[in-house]
Amino acid sequence: MRFPIKCYKLVILGLLWGLLLIFLSGDLSQAQDRRTLYWGTSGPDVILLQQKLSQWGYYDGPIDGIYGPKTFAAVQLFQRKNGLAVDGVVGPATWAALGVGPAPAPYRSTPAVSRSEEVNLLARVVHGEASGEPFEGKVAVAAVILNRVQSPSFPNTLAGVIYQPLAFESVANGQIWARPPSPESVRAAVAALSGWDPTYGALYFWNPAKPVNPWVWTRRIVRTIGRHVFAL
Repeated sequence: MRFPIKCYKLVILGLLWGLLLIFLSGDLSQAQDRRTLYWGTSGPDVILLQQKLSQWGYYDGPIDGIYGPKTFAAVQLFQRKNGLAVDGVVGPATWAALGVGPAPAPYRSTPAVSRSEEVNLLARVVHGEASGEPFEGKVAVAAVILNRVQSPSFPNTLAGVIYQPLAFESVANGQIWARPPSPESVRAAVAALSGWDPTYGALYFWNPAKPVNPWVWTRRIVRTIGRHVFAL
């Protein structure tokens, strides 16, 4: 059975139109993985939202991860200025307008190492490096380690990063084996392994009150949590 040439043209036009829609919706689809935020929500996505709004002059409140009235008003102002629905809800369209892509994928264990072994090893380093830090600071230290695993500039396994010579003081001096990690350090390790990165991709952290290699100050600092700064 032969189809008229007109039918073939319609099929080709349909395919081209579909490809155009996919191209135009690229930014929106990238933001689909982000959690929808609204008044009353909290967490790392809200911190990211507040930081973005603050950088662009829409928000002057605390970066506390709590979606309250000031954040709500800033979101509405941003939406109004950018031609979005002014509802105070941060969904895919608002995330895309903010230039925010999808949330980072959770870290995947290597086949030869069990999840429990990785949690224990990571928690020990967190306990050694950040025992006096707030919970978010502990998660941040764990996230830096996992970010290094994903970076081509570092070893590509968790153990390789942790045991890299002189990378972590608590490993170099044996402190990570001196005592078991606290329950909070274990929870922080699990949170980081599940995908929470309060540092937004940082590869370095240090305490400014302690002597460090001057080179590290050439890195771009993205956050300060507790007594640590985190840099790319």
